Amino acid sequence: MSNHNHAPTIGMDFGTSNSSVALYDGSQISLLPIDPAASNPQVARTILYVTRDQEISIGSQAVQNYYKQNIGRPRHFVKKWVGEIDFEGAELFYVRDIYVYVDELQPGRLLQYLKTALRTPGYAGTTIFGSLYRIEDLVSIYMRLVRERASEALGGDVSRVVLGRPVHMAPTPEEDAAAQERLLHAAQAAGFDEIAFELEPIAAAYDYESTISTPENVLIFDFGGGTLDITVMRVGAGDRHIYAVGGVDIAGSTFDTTIIQHKLLGHFGYGTTYGREHYLIPKEMIENVSDWLTLPAMATPENLTLLDEIMMSAEAPCLVQNLRSLIFNEYGFSFYNAVEEAKIQLSTDYAAAVEFQAEDIAIWQMLTRLQFERILQPCLDSVRDLLLAVLADAGLKAAQIDRVITTGGSSSIPVFNRLLADLFGKEHILPASPFTSVTAGLAIRAYELYR
Repeated sequence: MSNHNHAPTIGMDFGTSNSSVALYDGSQISLLPIDPAASNPQVARTILYVTRDQEISIGSQAVQNYYKQNIGRPRHFVKKWVGEIDFEGAELFYVRDIYVYVDELQPGRLLQYLKTALRTPGYAGTTIFGSLYRIEDLVSIYMRLVRERASEALGGDVSRVVLGRPVHMAPTPEEDAAAQERLLHAAQAAGFDEIAFELEPIAAAYDYESTISTPENVLIFDFGGGTLDITVMRVGAGDRHIYAVGGVDIAGSTFDTTIIQHKLLGHFGYGTTYGREHYLIPKEMIENVSDWLTLPAMATPENLTLLDEIMMSAEAPCLVQNLRSLIFNEYGFSFYNAVEEAKIQLSTDYAAAVEFQAEDIAIWQMLTRLQFERILQPCLDSVRDLLLAVLADAGLKAAQIDRVITTGGSSSIPVFNRLLADLFGKEHILPASPFTSVTAGLAIRAYELYR
């Protein structure tokens, strides 16, 4: 450990959807302003925007720059040589050049779900305007800007951090270790000299512990944008013991995708036909609507020609036009946000409309909370199984849990709160700050490690 213990050590929650940073001085937790353009500067969306000139922005500024530069913009495709393939068979041998069409007017790339990509085995990275960025590179670019803003807020260089991580970053122990190693390298490249890790639900338990004076058995239900993480712990009055932890790859982004797949693909021609032979509109093209990050790659001259041809003989040309506009006007991110807004509204209302209207596109779909909960039933079953498994691993019964702490952006979804109430009793459930309780706990852990 370094001897510069007087220097500040921050806790950083690098989240799937949002990120935040905090400092604990032994008596008070301070959340740092890392996104000055946001309505809440203490929480930054985990989004990165890279322009053709390699200019970088994150959080709210990244979204603003993307909207300003991309929505409804003109396109110009040029043929670009990317390599060659050798063909050999019998006595025949020849070389074929490979070309792709590139939009030379594309001003920038918006990147989201960096944390998910970090945990994805075999994901090498992405090419942005001819340069290959490994996932560690993208994460380090984001973290460096966050570190610089934290340093500015604290009036000195911040080079030590306790980083949160999910219980399971990847499916196998080997892949999990590799994912954490990638996160470590990204943090080092961002300028952090000393880096420690803590499981995110355990960090949330430390935050709760700071509010109590007697020992309690707690279950942390940390339901964010990328994973659900659970721990059962004993905390309070210096009596700390981790009974069990568990996690599953289900969370907020899963639900957004599920809503699109079950309720919205029909607005883009799914299941409809075109031509005299009543051909189905290509499913694989429409199914990409549920993952907006794949949509920009679909904006090719071939797909534009295909959709224009389909539209001329489609039984529902307005639906094909929705798909065409979604892809070629770069509305995917905006549409996805409209879906997410409706999902969030269903936590307080019994119905919400997914509404999106722009040039050559009009979507309106009512979604009730009951419909949403039916869609979520497989996820609900998995969450119940995880809760029971972690309790069993802990060697405790539900009645022995004094408090259930919920945190994370997805923790307010009513059907999951009812599940917790059924298992533990409504009176035992206590919501924590959904976007900052993990960060606060990481800051407490940072203070303990480096004071």
